[in-house]
Amino acid sequence: MAASRFVEQLNTQIGNEFAAHQQYVAIAVHFDALTMPRVAAFFYRQAVEERDHAMMMVQYLIDTDEHVTIPGVASPKTDFTDIEEPVALAVAQEQAVSAQIGELTGIARDERDFASDQFMQWFIKEQVEEVATMSDLLAVVRRCRDDIEDIEEWVAREADDEAGDPTAPRPAGS
Repeated sequence: MAASRFVEQLNTQIGNEFAAHQQYVAIAVHFDALTMPRVAAFFYRQAVEERDHAMMMVQYLIDTDEHVTIPGVASPKTDFTDIEEPVALAVAQEQAVSAQIGELTGIARDERDFASDQFMQWFIKEQVEEVATMSDLLAVVRRCRDDIEDIEEWVAREADDEAGDPTAPRPAGS
C-alpha cells in the first residue's frame, strides 16, 4: 500500500502528464502547419511518451490497490509567434515536470514508502534525458532559426530515437 500523501500527489501528477501530452500535441500541430515534418513527428512522439508516463502512474496505483483519479487539464497553448517559442515552452515544461517528480520522490521518502520511492527512480532518470534533449533542441533552433532545414536535419540525426526503454514501468492498458 502506498502512502496516502504520495497517492494524492501521484494522482495530481497524472493530470500534469496528460497536460504535457496535450501541450506536445499542440506544439506538434504548430510545426506540422509550418511544414516541418521531422520536428512535428518528434513532438507527436513526445506527446505519446507523456501519455504513457501518465498511464505508468495509473498502472502503479492499480498495482498497489490505490484509487486512481484522472484529473481534467487546462487547454494547452496553441498560438506561437515563431519556431523558438514552442521549444522554449517545452524546455520549461520539462523543467517543471522534473521539479514535480522530485517532489513526489521526496514525499515517498518522507513517508518511508520505499516501493513508491523505487517506482519514481525511473522517472528521475527520464527527466534528466528529457530536459537535456529539449535544451539541445532549443539551442539548435536558436542557432538555425533562419534555416529550418538544418533544424529538420538535426532532429532526424540526433533526436529521432524510437528505441524503447526496457526498464520503463508498464503503462496501464499495454
